[in-house]
Amino acid sequence: MESPLGFVFLISHFLTLAAALLDPIDFLALQSIRKGLSDLPGSNYFAAWDFTSDPCNFAGVYCDADRVVALNLGDPRAGSQGLTGRIDPAIGKLSALAELTVVPGRVYGALPPAISQLKSLRFLAISRNFLSGDIPASLGQLRGLRTLDLSFNQFTGSIPFAVGTLPALTNVVLCHNRLSGSIPPFVSETLTRLDLKHNDFSGDLPPLGLPASVQYLSLSWNRLTGPVDGILSRMEQLSYLDLSLNQFTGCIPSNLFSFPISSLQLQRNQFSGAVQPADQVTIPTVDLSYNRLSGEISPMLSTVQNLYLNNNRFTGRVPASMVDRVLSAGIQILYLQHNYLTGIEINPTVEIPVSTSLCLQYNCMVLPLQTPCPLKAGTQKTRPTEQCIQWKG
Repeated sequence: MESPLGFVFLISHFLTLAAALLDPIDFLALQSIRKGLSDLPGSNYFAAWDFTSDPCNFAGVYCDADRVVALNLGDPRAGSQGLTGRIDPAIGKLSALAELTVVPGRVYGALPPAISQLKSLRFLAISRNFLSGDIPASLGQLRGLRTLDLSFNQFTGSIPFAVGTLPALTNVVLCHNRLSGSIPPFVSETLTRLDLKHNDFSGDLPPLGLPASVQYLSLSWNRLTGPVDGILSRMEQLSYLDLSLNQFTGCIPSNLFSFPISSLQLQRNQFSGAVQPADQVTIPTVDLSYNRLSGEISPMLSTVQNLYLNNNRFTGRVPASMVDRVLSAGIQILYLQHNYLTGIEINPTVEIPVSTSLCLQYNCMVLPLQTPCPLKAGTQKTRPTEQCIQWKG
């Protein structure tokens, strides 16, 4: 029978062999990271992490020579259903690390400030876990960071000003947290995606605006205020815009409707004034509902497939071109309820295409035809006469 001393020597030999294949500092850091995390039930990701073998062969560990350059903790390709535990600060010892991701799971606790020691880090994505506390201001030291995705966690506090100064950012995804305060300026001229929805941000947008390079901008479900026309007018590369469920004020810039946007979401704010696109609008979905917009409805909006103008202060008659588009099934959704519209040129006997949803109720006109409306439109068909007289006056 082998002596205990011989067994210890054998284990030591294996550890020395494994460490010889990987930088000793990286080897010890991986051991600490492993001790802080464990598999969720049904997951076997860490089954392959046997430190008597070369860690560069572990699931989710990628090396260049003797250094760890990428770490995908809980790689789903290795059968992971998620991890639990805390991220050990030793992760900051992986000085050659360029990519760090953590699979969705139940990892909790703070994001270690030691991550700011990873000067080579380009990609940081830890989403759909239970990380909490502040976003470390020291992340502003990661001057080469391109992607920052900490979405669907429980972070609180504000976005550190230093994070906004990172010059190489292309993607910032911090949605579905509990972040608050104002949105800092972002200086990166390569920033293409900024997703901050479902937080508690307040105040105006940064006075210097956001980079003109932004293509995807989502700020919905916050408490943001102030005008946006000056900022949005310069962001001509936008392909997606969602500012819904805030408290933005002022007018909607007319040139916004000519941007290559697939979906324009401005509903449930306090935008006011007329809506006057310069040309026919080719954006498939435009939602301007629940604002304070007024004036007549522009015929330039007739080419929108899904158009939500309900719960505003629009007046006048529905454009004839819009009626034509409804009857030809060119418009799939046209919600005009809860305005002060005075008429629509449509034959009461005409049949609305099955593929089209048209709602006209609670305006200043007798409805020429009955069409199904959403439940939130209420049961009243026509606005009280005194309201119409008062608004017209």
